[in-house]
Order: sequence, then C-alpha cells, then structure tokens
Amino acid sequence: MIPIKDFNPSRSTPVVTILIIVACSIVFLYEILLPPNIREVFIRMFAVVPFEVMHGVDIPPPDPLTPYGNLISYQYLHGGFLHIFGNMLFLWVFGDNVEDRLGKLKYFIFYTLCGISAAIIQSLVYPNSNIPLIGASGAISGVLGAYAVMFPRAQILTLIFIFFFIDVIVLPASLWIGIWFLMQFMSALISVNHLSMGGVAWFAHIGGFITGIVLVKMLYRRKEEEFEISL
Repeated sequence: MIPIKDFNPSRSTPVVTILIIVACSIVFLYEILLPPNIREVFIRMFAVVPFEVMHGVDIPPPDPLTPYGNLISYQYLHGGFLHIFGNMLFLWVFGDNVEDRLGKLKYFIFYTLCGISAAIIQSLVYPNSNIPLIGASGAISGVLGAYAVMFPRAQILTLIFIFFFIDVIVLPASLWIGIWFLMQFMSALISVNHLSMGGVAWFAHIGGFITGIVLVKMLYRRKEEEFEISL
C-alpha cells in the first residue's frame, strides 16, 4: 500500500518539508559516495545505538555528537535507495498539510521530537541492542499521527498490490493510516521474538506515531473557520 498523493491542498509552500527532503537526500548522496568500509563507520558514528542510549556509553567508533546527540542525526541517515525513497514519499504526501496547519517552526520542532521519541521507544524495547538505528521513518510516523488527527476525512490516492493484483484506489486518511498502523503493530509483535535481528524498527514507528498524536493535540488548536478537504 503506497500513497501517491492526497486530495488536500495546502495553503502555503511546505518549506520545512522540502528542506528535510533535501537534507536527507544530500546526506544519502554523501553516504553512497563513501567507500563501503568508511560508509559503515560513518553511519555507526551518527546512528542511534540502543545500548549506548540506555547505558550511557559510547561504543567505538566514538560518536562526535554523543549517543544523545545522535537522537537527532540518525533521522537524516538512510540505508538504501528504497529506504530513503519510501520515507521521502510519505513525508511529501503527508507532511505539507501538517506543516501548513502547525506553522513552520512548530512543525520542525514537532518533527524532530517525534524522531527523538521514536528512537527512545525503540531503545526501551531493545535496551541491549547494538544494531544501529537510522532513518526518518520514526519522525514521519509522527507526521502520520498528526495527519490522522487533523485530516481524517482527506482522500489518499493509493497504489495497492496483492500478488499479481495491482490497482489504484482512493481511501479516506483515517482508514489508510489505520491500516498502516495495524501493519506496524502486527509486525512489531512478530519482531519481539527476534531481538537480535536487524531490519525495520517497528517500535520506533509505533512510538513516533503515538508521539505525533499526543504532540499535535498539544501544539495545534483548530480554528472554527478551518475545514478539511474531504471530497
């Protein structure tokens, strides 16, 4: 299930969303230009390692920003083309409207806090893991949580594929995000029995999503004249 676009035009240019996409793209380009052995060290230096966060230690190679500074830097690292493409697509589809309603500064703070919270929750679940955590998906999960609160009836143009069946359909945001969250939740439950495995940080997604819902209710006060594009 891949979002193509939403039918919910924003009223202003999503400057912060665009800058985040540009920043992630530049960092990723730098990553892929590094020799493989140097790239691995670079990622390790700026990624979140749950063991470091939970135990307050710095496993070599040393982190220039400290393990806690990496709670921000990890959000701009990605592990491959599909990883960054998927994250930036989600951010582009859902981020502009959230930025529009929150305002640019609040939105950037909101986005960053969701990413920090996502990494902390992943670290709480796997406190002894040495597997580096990278990517914007925790922060973007928070954006999805905010979108669900603000625009539940917005329509999402969606590409679906089940085996050989491929189609493009329109779903309300509440249903789309609900299905997405259920997939994250079920995957997280399955992953609990595989603590040593790498891959997707499902609990970071869940943590970011819940944080997004909580924060947006604190930061955003809906005005009576505002309305959702529901058709």
